[in-house]
Amino acid sequence: MNTVTALFTCLFAANVYAATDADAEPPAPIKTTFDCTQAKASVEKLICRDPQLKQMDIELMRLYRLALTDERAVPRPDKIVIDQQFWMNDRNQCGADPDPKACAIRSYAARAHQLRQGSAIVRTKDPDRLTEGPLAFRCSGLNALIAATFYLTQPGAVYLKWANSSITLNQVPSDSGTRYTGKDKQGSYSFWQTDNGVLFQKPGSAAMSCTAEPVG
Repeated sequence: MNTVTALFTCLFAANVYAATDADAEPPAPIKTTFDCTQAKASVEKLICRDPQLKQMDIELMRLYRLALTDERAVPRPDKIVIDQQFWMNDRNQCGADPDPKACAIRSYAARAHQLRQGSAIVRTKDPDRLTEGPLAFRCSGLNALIAATFYLTQPGAVYLKWANSSITLNQVPSDSGTRYTGKDKQGSYSFWQTDNGVLFQKPGSAAMSCTAEPVG
């Protein structure tokens, strides 16, 4: 089994679809990085109601705060502050999207990818982290490497970027491994991690076998 695939199979099994002990105390309510009683934007109100988006919101703020401490980050911290404000404005536009939750997930996943890609400090192996990556995958039949950043929420999501293309996929139930699916105007996509490897399928192509490659 590929080492990276094995690692993520374990991570997802533990963090995303872990069994719940019937005798365990219920988890504490998930908070957001803003005061939900003061939320005005419709997407903020959506985040306050949705456990997955709450997790994504808290994790992104953690990544952002780490990025601000990294003088070697790309871009530099002063530019990250500006980019974050632009990102928040764009995220709030999801309130007008036909599917505001899907739009918000895409927004959080893409921003997490940017922050993790640009800073070694952001990629620190915090045991409580809810993101991982970017990891690089080389797939048969695809010329460019795929960069993958994972959100280990419940359910999870993965942001994939290659060449001039990108897609955010959502975790779906699977009898084996960890599977993500999604679609855009070109069609349906699938990214599936199993004990036997990784399969990626994009519109107009058969499933491609992928292997992890070192990053950095």
